[in-house]
Amino acid sequence: MGVKGFVEGGIASIFAGCSTHPLDLIKVRMQLQGENGLPAPAQQPIHSLRPAFAYHSHHGSAAAIIAPPPRAGPISVGVKIFRTEGVKALFSGVSATVLRQTLYSTTRMGLYDILKTKWSDPESGNLPLGQKLLAGLVAGGVGAAVGNPADVAMVRMQADGRLPEAQRRNYKNVVDAITRMAKQEGVTSLWRGSGLTVNRAMIVTASQLASYDQIKEAILERHVMADGLGTHVTASFAAGFVASVASNPVDVIKTRVMNMKVEPGREAPYNGALDCAVKTVRAEGPMALYKGFIPTISRQGPFTVVLFVTLEQLRKTQ
Repeated sequence: MGVKGFVEGGIASIFAGCSTHPLDLIKVRMQLQGENGLPAPAQQPIHSLRPAFAYHSHHGSAAAIIAPPPRAGPISVGVKIFRTEGVKALFSGVSATVLRQTLYSTTRMGLYDILKTKWSDPESGNLPLGQKLLAGLVAGGVGAAVGNPADVAMVRMQADGRLPEAQRRNYKNVVDAITRMAKQEGVTSLWRGSGLTVNRAMIVTASQLASYDQIKEAILERHVMADGLGTHVTASFAAGFVASVASNPVDVIKTRVMNMKVEPGREAPYNGALDCAVKTVRAEGPMALYKGFIPTISRQGPFTVVLFVTLEQLRKTQ
């Protein structure tokens, strides 16, 4: 397929990313719930203590337990954003989404297509599931490494509205975000959480693309439906569900690591992905790794449907 696969995948991904951006923003806000309101010493009126610091505060028996606020669902989170920040806030970071899809998804979709074509049986054109998964792992990892700066910018821009006004970064757009991060925190900050991004992208791409191809092939081979819109929607929604279940824990940790503020002279909230995972589970329980799952599947489902339906239509026009 060559360049054609990259172009088609990029166009479909940008369209899908922009159309489901509000759902992605709600998912990020929900994944960051629980970072505030954790146990804090009574004599220190700290109101924004992260899980990272929950186990570094030892001041004897005087410590008071502050109950965490109730968890808000996706609808209430969306309504709150709309009421307090306005409808434009639902599209905060959309410029970063466009850049991310341009870099990350264009690369992963095009590379997966090349590997799938190269590894397929020349006679039947089929590719075993194991090799589809391997192609997805490789394509996702490479794409994530390329698109990480845009991913960091997107997470920060989406999360900014939840902070007090004095603490907001107020990035104007993705270019401003990347430029300021590089100047204020160093160029390496653009690849903060890159290990998590790569891991998540490998999981998402392998589960999403491989499962779509596998389910679509099964539907066609069993003559359940013809190769049309119904098949594409069914296979893509199923692929979105598989990708959501597989990637949500890594996505929660990635969001928190990317969003953390590292201030000069102060200890970083998390010392990497494993540290973040351990502190999150200890402070909030293992199900914290599935925070935002409803908006994740609510976003991943439509995103995957729009992605593959658009992609299939683009292929038909050629």
